[in-house]
Amino acid sequence: MAAVVAQSHHIFGLRTGVRNNLLFFDEQTVVFPSGNNCVRYNIDQKWQRFIPGTERSHSMQALAISANRRYLAVAERGEKGTITVYDLQHEQSRKRKVLTGGEVAVQEFVCMAFSPDSKYLLGQAGGPEWTLFYWVWEKHKVMATVKTTSTGPISQVSFNPQDNTQICVSGNGVFKLFRYAEGALKQSNSVKETQNILSHAWMSEERVIAGTETGRLLVFESGDLRWEMSVTSKASTQEAERRTEKKSEDAPSVPASLPRVTAITAYSKGFACSAGPGTVCLFEKTEEKDNYRRTREIKIPPDPCSNEPSQAEQQEITTLCISPSEETLATSTDRGQLYHITLSSAEMSKGEQAQFEFLSHSFHSSVITGLSICMRKPLIATCSLDHSVRIWNFETNALELYKEFQEESYSVALHPSGLFILVGFSDKIRLMNLLTDDIRTFKEFTVRGCRECAFSHGGHMFAAVNGNVIHIYSTTTFNSILNLKGHNGKVRSIAWSADDSHLVSCGMDGAVYEWNTLSGKRESESVLKSCSYTGVALSPETKSIFAVGSDCTLKEIHDCQILREVVSDDVLYTTIAMTHSGRALFTGTAIGTVRAIKYPLPLQKEWTEYQAHSAPITKMVVTFDDQYLLTVSEDGCLLIWKIIDKEGWGLKRDKEMTYAEEILITKSDLEEKNQIMLELKTRVEELKMENEYQLRLKDMTYNEKIKDLTEKFTQQMESLRTENKVLKTETEKQEVVHHEALIEVMERHSKEQQDLESTNNQKLMLEYEKHQELQLKSQQMQESYEEKLRQLEDSKVRALEEITQFYEAKMQEKVLTLGQCQDESWQQVREFEEMTKQMEEDTDRELQDIRVKYERKLREEKETNLRLKGETGVMKKKFSSLQREIDDRNVEIEKLKVEQQKLLAFIKSLEKDILGLKRGIQESHLTIQDKDKLIYDLKKKNQELEKFKFVLDYTVKDLKSKIEPRENDIKELKGQIQEMEGELDQFHKKNTQLELTIANLKLKLKATDKEMHKEMQRVRDVEALVQKFKTDLHNCVGFIQEPKKLKESIRNLYERYVQQSDVVEMVGGVGVDTDIQREYSRQREHLEKNVASLKKKLANETEVHQAVKVKMMKENVFLIKEINDLRKELMVVRAQVHDYEIQVGLNKKNKPKSNRDIRMTASAGTATRLEEEAERIIQLQRLELQRLRQEVQGQSRTLTPPTPSASTKLPALTA
Repeated sequence: MAAVVAQSHHIFGLRTGVRNNLLFFDEQTVVFPSGNNCVRYNIDQKWQRFIPGTERSHSMQALAISANRRYLAVAERGEKGTITVYDLQHEQSRKRKVLTGGEVAVQEFVCMAFSPDSKYLLGQAGGPEWTLFYWVWEKHKVMATVKTTSTGPISQVSFNPQDNTQICVSGNGVFKLFRYAEGALKQSNSVKETQNILSHAWMSEERVIAGTETGRLLVFESGDLRWEMSVTSKASTQEAERRTEKKSEDAPSVPASLPRVTAITAYSKGFACSAGPGTVCLFEKTEEKDNYRRTREIKIPPDPCSNEPSQAEQQEITTLCISPSEETLATSTDRGQLYHITLSSAEMSKGEQAQFEFLSHSFHSSVITGLSICMRKPLIATCSLDHSVRIWNFETNALELYKEFQEESYSVALHPSGLFILVGFSDKIRLMNLLTDDIRTFKEFTVRGCRECAFSHGGHMFAAVNGNVIHIYSTTTFNSILNLKGHNGKVRSIAWSADDSHLVSCGMDGAVYEWNTLSGKRESESVLKSCSYTGVALSPETKSIFAVGSDCTLKEIHDCQILREVVSDDVLYTTIAMTHSGRALFTGTAIGTVRAIKYPLPLQKEWTEYQAHSAPITKMVVTFDDQYLLTVSEDGCLLIWKIIDKEGWGLKRDKEMTYAEEILITKSDLEEKNQIMLELKTRVEELKMENEYQLRLKDMTYNEKIKDLTEKFTQQMESLRTENKVLKTETEKQEVVHHEALIEVMERHSKEQQDLESTNNQKLMLEYEKHQELQLKSQQMQESYEEKLRQLEDSKVRALEEITQFYEAKMQEKVLTLGQCQDESWQQVREFEEMTKQMEEDTDRELQDIRVKYERKLREEKETNLRLKGETGVMKKKFSSLQREIDDRNVEIEKLKVEQQKLLAFIKSLEKDILGLKRGIQESHLTIQDKDKLIYDLKKKNQELEKFKFVLDYTVKDLKSKIEPRENDIKELKGQIQEMEGELDQFHKKNTQLELTIANLKLKLKATDKEMHKEMQRVRDVEALVQKFKTDLHNCVGFIQEPKKLKESIRNLYERYVQQSDVVEMVGGVGVDTDIQREYSRQREHLEKNVASLKKKLANETEVHQAVKVKMMKENVFLIKEINDLRKELMVVRAQVHDYEIQVGLNKKNKPKSNRDIRMTASAGTATRLEEEAERIIQLQRLELQRLRQEVQGQSRTLTPPTPSASTKLPALTA
């Protein structure tokens, strides 16, 4: 038999107390909390999709939807406050992430907000800490936290709609803007608010509008208060003042009630905000100074079905939201009602008062106390402490009828026919007719405080409970048939058998009784005084009774005996219902969940639990066709469940249910409706006549308009034809004029051509004379350049000889000094080796004494460490608070450091330029000699300091007190040596630069020689060309009498000798000097770039050399440490050998000879083995040390700077 499953089908009700409890998913779908679920409700198609809440959550606190309408965040309160993010685009709205406070203890999140790009999420934790969390929610990463307040509650948090890093927080005396920067949220405004801000909304990137508890609207720009205004008009404020004055006269202790601005939402034209009870105001932006003008007021309409219609107008608005296309405005109230209005209709009805309409239906606003169904109709009856009785239809999921009464209603029962209803009030029971549009009383029974009532299945009787007595009445005669007395406590639940012959009841006294409704006798009983029963149900065959109560168990009672008990895991069962097929039991719990249990009851704890309500379930009923389960709760919600098996099919019905369609209506109502129908029919006929008359009039007017238009168009066409003819005649005239002008232009062109030919002949003769003059100038220039080149060659040869002699002498001196330095370094290495040998022998003796001393100190340090651990626990808390302040200061320091580095870099660059200008080649020569002497002296000092260092290592106390300052001195001296070596490298670089300049000069000289030869060859070519040109010109002169041949011969001359490049050369002949200078500067720049790149390479190589040197030093230090550790181990081994020898000596005295001999041999063998191993380790370490020393010596040889060769020539020094 397949297991029975309950699936959420439809819910009526809204969960109040949830922040932002109404959201638009798209244009037709809204999201709101109901029970322990979030519901997606389609306004047009009326379907619902459920997002169940998390298990064991105490309450839902807030909702938030992302800007792209894809993600929904739900904040719930439990042992830890959680925020669950759901993907709404997924069919099942699957859970994406669950966010918590992490290490921070958070019980609840009071409000939330998504960023504009939906990547970030804000969560405001509740008191007393009031911590604001800033998440990258998809990565479950907290970017930053900040404490927003220490006193009052926070009402809302939000992101800037155009900036993910700016956040607004408002609350009681709080209005703060935070900006996320460098991993922290920092307050960016300094406004100190004293008013209680209940809501706010971003109007632009810098403007925020906030609403207060006193009905004021505050406008902030860039965090500063610009202006404020009252949300109410003058008339409404005067009325409010009058009301408060009257109230103060009647009851002076009552404070004046001002309109609270509990919700604000922005849209493209302006914003909408709540303006007191049941009122929403629309404000639109004006052109003057970005102010806002109140345009419309929308109110919640009075409830005609209520006992006091004006009470609906006094509901407080809790949430406002606008659809994505800004067509619909929806709102939720503090009494659990949902309303909406289309903004276009609100704008159109400017003369009338705009009013909201119910979004779906009117819901219960308080605890639902009664639930009942009938057999002949798909109706559900509920009653509540909000004084209302409501009739629902579970097939159409609609509210059929409701009415409010003056008293609270405690119980309800529907007649099986669905035409009558029984309601229990505090003073009496009323039997009422269910009419088409009203619920009317026709009989009252004096049963006070009836908490339970039920019709029999046949409908001929009903039972009503009065305390511990059950009254049974006839529905036909209205007489009391039986009074069932026997319970000692209040009766909490009753159930009729299928044939109405028996009635089962349970009460607070722990008794379950089965009554015979014919005789009034008690047929069976089961009393358990330790349990107060709250619900009872019967099996279909009326053999078993199922009861639940305060002992957290489900009991199956048969023949006055408890057959089975199912424990509920410390969850209190409040009510129970069984399917009419007998396949499953459903129980409601005090935490609002529904459990489905198979029947027969399992021996183990086997059930399916569903999240249903947010408060204890009060009543539960299964429909007669076993298709639906109905549950109501103290949270004011009615939840309809679809009962199916695990394969997704509905339960099989024994008989097909056909519901009745007849309704009750009074004779007077029927006559009124018939009269209204007749009036409407006559009105329709009148309207038809009027419409026909209006249509005829319109036809007449349209025909007249068509005639006028046709006449106008014919006149326009004739005028256009005449205009076309005039234009054609004008074009013909213009063609004649144009032809005559063309002939005149051709004649002018022929005359101008003849004039140009004559002028060109004269210019040719002038150009020939200029050519001869230029030829003479070129010869003179050639001679002068040859003389200058000879003088330059002589001067350069002399300078080169002087420079080479000077630098060869300098190089010989340097080679000698380097040889001396190498000999001294070898001597220092030998001395160092001797010193290390002496130190090894001395330290071996002292290490044993030092070990004992340090063991004592270690014990003392451990004791102090334990004391300090206790102190660190206290200091960590102080450190965490100080760390935040330090982080803020560090950010500022880093900014200042960056600025300081920039300034230092600028200063260094300026200093380098100054030093480069001041230094000269003569000063550098003198400084080289001084630095050489200083290096030699410093090396001697370094040797002496190293000797002092090794001498001071004799005692450990002196080591600790004096080794650190000595090492600092050595480091400083080493730094000075490195600086000296750096300066030496700089001088070597300068020498190489001078060599490069000589090579550059040589290359330039070669280049000038080549250019000279080229110029000479060019002059020769020009002379040959001129000679050819002379001969050709002489031949042309022979045709001076024949102009045509002369012209052709001159043209041939021009084509043969004159080219564009020749013209350029002739024109640019004067600027030969400038071309040479350009070429010279270009080559110079190229060589300077090469020199700069070589300098960079050299600097990199020096850095690498220094790094290698530092690495070698570190390796030496590490090796010395290893040697010391090995020596300590050797001393330990020797001490152990000594201890073994002492033990062997003692054993010789105490034990017999046989054992003593054996142990002596064993101890001697172990001692010899340990000594051999120690000696072998020492030898290996010594070999390793020798190998490392050889490597160090080899690397020091390779790292010594190479001596410059004697063949390199350096340039001469110039002042």
